[in-house]
Amino acid sequence: MMDKPIHELNRQRRAGVLLHPSSFPGELGSGDIGHQAYRFIEFLNANGFRLWQMLPLGPTHDDRSPYQCLSSHAGNPLLISIDWLIDKGWLDKNHLPKNKSAADYRQSCLLQAADAFYAINDAYWQDKLIRFRQDNAYWLDDYALFVILKEHHQGAAWYDWPKDEKHRQPQAMEAIRQQSDKKIKQIMFEQFIFFSQWQEIRDYARHHNIELFGDMPIFVARDSADVWAQKENFLIDEEGEMEYVAGVPPDAFSDTGQRWGNPLYNWEYMQANGFQWWKDRFRTQLKLFDIVRIDHFRGLQACWYIPQQDETAANGQWVEVPGDKMLAELFSSFKEFPVIAEDLGVITDDVIALKKQFQMPGMKVLQFAFDGSNQNPHLPHHHEPADVIYTGTHDNDTSLGWALDENNYNKDYFKDYIHSEIESPEMMALSLMRLAMASVSFLCVIPMQDLLMLDSSARMNIPGTVGDNWNWRFDWQQLRPDILEQLSHYMQLYQR
Repeated sequence: MMDKPIHELNRQRRAGVLLHPSSFPGELGSGDIGHQAYRFIEFLNANGFRLWQMLPLGPTHDDRSPYQCLSSHAGNPLLISIDWLIDKGWLDKNHLPKNKSAADYRQSCLLQAADAFYAINDAYWQDKLIRFRQDNAYWLDDYALFVILKEHHQGAAWYDWPKDEKHRQPQAMEAIRQQSDKKIKQIMFEQFIFFSQWQEIRDYARHHNIELFGDMPIFVARDSADVWAQKENFLIDEEGEMEYVAGVPPDAFSDTGQRWGNPLYNWEYMQANGFQWWKDRFRTQLKLFDIVRIDHFRGLQACWYIPQQDETAANGQWVEVPGDKMLAELFSSFKEFPVIAEDLGVITDDVIALKKQFQMPGMKVLQFAFDGSNQNPHLPHHHEPADVIYTGTHDNDTSLGWALDENNYNKDYFKDYIHSEIESPEMMALSLMRLAMASVSFLCVIPMQDLLMLDSSARMNIPGTVGDNWNWRFDWQQLRPDILEQLSHYMQLYQR
């Protein structure tokens, strides 16, 4: 047991907002980290919030899920601010591409900006690019080759590539480097610009007393640069085949569990290697964020192994992993290691012990609390100061949507608990936010959809479904002064 709390993580009572940058308003198909991000930071500061939480920032597959990225290190080029490139003089606003889809438009702008960047050959920026490539060589070179080959094969997964490329034969890799110099420079430029823009945002957030709170999926996508370039870290063979895949067992939310299909880790190799892969991963995340949430934290105590041939997660088994040794190595390797455990779902005593061993904060979600049992761990009277309390997460309905569907909760118990006879769904949603603010938990996070009092049409994600997820965006005109006034009152009332 550690002698004292993790000093790098601020335990002061405060409140934050959950919003992914893709949800910012704008004319293109998704939001980005441009002017709207700065306005959002100003909005948080002006309304008493002290933290901005978001989803993973990596480049996504076609389903746009930030939890199945092409890389656990790279930034999503579609989040790059086009206005920023114009401001720097690398993109002429009078000659922007026309008649293209949003994604094609952004990519065309990035191509034009890169051409101008390299043609201008400004010594200051070129030197910064060189240092960026050196500092990030531990992932950047492999990522560039992965993207080039994936585009060359029309988006096919790496395990369907020709043998030499699938197996990363040195001669084949060198041939790609020589043939793709311009494309490599393009990818390097995009990543350099993403991280440069993000650093400016992080500096602006610090100036406005706003912490940035990131999210790290415990597993990575099978079709990713991470797995292709470092197969030895995963239970996967050279052909990309797996005997078992990751997921979670059946529970109250799913009779068959969830079969995610991610590769499981080769923990024996990782431990022998000093958990270097994890150190590199956190090295990148801590460049971006003040706090990092470890998604599916219980997977650091035991993972649910599902036979690859099974279509559901029902026939899996728990296999213990050396997460305690990995966390000990990480805490000793980083001067600052501010992490929070996503410990939702069916959590065993062993998982709780692992979290407490490193004094890591966990999560509570009020939408899970009101099933009628006074022993429900998400109820406020079971909260602890080390918890992070949410009304709901990106996987939940909005609080108004939750209140409108009485199948979600025991309405009589909820009304009795808050000692009120309110019937209005809006007032019930507002009561949920008040309970979150009043909680003893040191950090309260409210999704932006709740601040706007939006219904289920504003959901970010419905787990287990594909289609219209990750697409929600807001508009500043949706802000309601009456809701903001109430939340401001709650923050003062409960010392947030």
